[in-house]
Amino acid sequence: MQNKRTVSLQHRLVKTSVFSSIAAGLISLLLLLGISVYQTMHLQDEIMDEISDMLLLTDITKTSGQQIDELSDQFDIHYRLIYEGQTLTQSEDVQNEIFQFLTKNHAARGYSIMWHKEKLWRTFVQSDSDMTLYAVQRLDVRFEEILSTAAGYAAILAVLWCLQWLIVHISVKQQFKSIHALSQQIAEKSADDLEPIISPEPELAELQPMVLQLNHMLERVKHALIAEQRFTADASHELRSPLSAIQMRVQVLKRKYQGHEQLPAELLQIQQDVSRGTQVLENLLLLARLDPSKPEDLPKARIDLADVTHEALQALAPFVQQKEIQVEAQMNPMPVMANAELLFTCLRNLIDNAIRYANMQGVLQIQMAEQAGQALWSIEDNGTEVTDEVLQRLGERFYRALGTQTQGTGLGLSICKKIIELHQGQQIFSQSHLGGLKVQILLPQALDE
Repeated sequence: MQNKRTVSLQHRLVKTSVFSSIAAGLISLLLLLGISVYQTMHLQDEIMDEISDMLLLTDITKTSGQQIDELSDQFDIHYRLIYEGQTLTQSEDVQNEIFQFLTKNHAARGYSIMWHKEKLWRTFVQSDSDMTLYAVQRLDVRFEEILSTAAGYAAILAVLWCLQWLIVHISVKQQFKSIHALSQQIAEKSADDLEPIISPEPELAELQPMVLQLNHMLERVKHALIAEQRFTADASHELRSPLSAIQMRVQVLKRKYQGHEQLPAELLQIQQDVSRGTQVLENLLLLARLDPSKPEDLPKARIDLADVTHEALQALAPFVQQKEIQVEAQMNPMPVMANAELLFTCLRNLIDNAIRYANMQGVLQIQMAEQAGQALWSIEDNGTEVTDEVLQRLGERFYRALGTQTQGTGLGLSICKKIIELHQGQQIFSQSHLGGLKVQILLPQALDE
């Protein structure tokens, strides 16, 4: 499953606020355009009607003629007054073609819109006894004023949107400081610090349920850790003592009944079972201790990975000889920063696991190399072929592949995984070209001093 891309709540709030403002602004712009169109059309029609009344009802030879020309020029309205087929007066720069078109088509009285010469025209025709007035105006003249008003309003909106984005961004960022402070408090918590969280701004009602639930969870975790530590201590005390006592009594019985035919073999089996139980206990206790909250707190030193590998091979030499396994080791000096005891435990478990699953008179390969500034350590065996399902589950506690005839606790690889994680490394499982399992570990190399 692919990881979904994370989304910032802060950015989402800013976007939602700004986009809602933009939507409201666009709606208001559309409303403004609608109202402007209505008002402009109504105003311009009234001016055309006023020009008509002034021409029909007043003496055009007097000063009113000058007023008419001023209105005509200001609003780009053309007119023509006809009396019994003769033109009495007309506006300057008159559009003869449009008036001829109106006269030819016997335009209806009142207002109308017509298409002529690839332009829309607003026309007004009024008659009074034998006189007829024609007034025309291009609609784009009216729309120019509307568009100019809309453009100015849109520019103001754009500036306001930019200012709003800046204000909302700063305001939301300021408000989110309390959430970031709470997140920082949570991040600083460790297994040794499970005290309740103090809300950075207790007056914020939205944070209180979150802080309350986190404190309840911390309290439950604290009780669980105390119970686990108590159980670990009790298990260590209660189980080690009887297992050690059984081990001693079995040894005494073996010496006492050395001459018996079957009893020594049975006692040997009991001793092996007790040893296995002791190993399970030690692994459980070790696994419980390998849970520091901060890996950087783990004590480390500059050690040679080849030396630790050699020590682990020496410790397991009897088992290698018992199965007559051929060990092919390519060990070059490889300095790493690690905890010597834990790294020895990890490598010993990996080698022991390979020995267990390798065939009699089999092969075991150990290699070391440098990869992208890290130390690469790998081990392979020629044991049973592992499936993809087994590879996915390797490293789980108490998991052992079905059908294997070897004895084990299923904790060795899990312990190795935890140790490698504590060293900021990586453990990789894959199929070996030898036929068995290939385990690779990557560890940070020690810097040259």
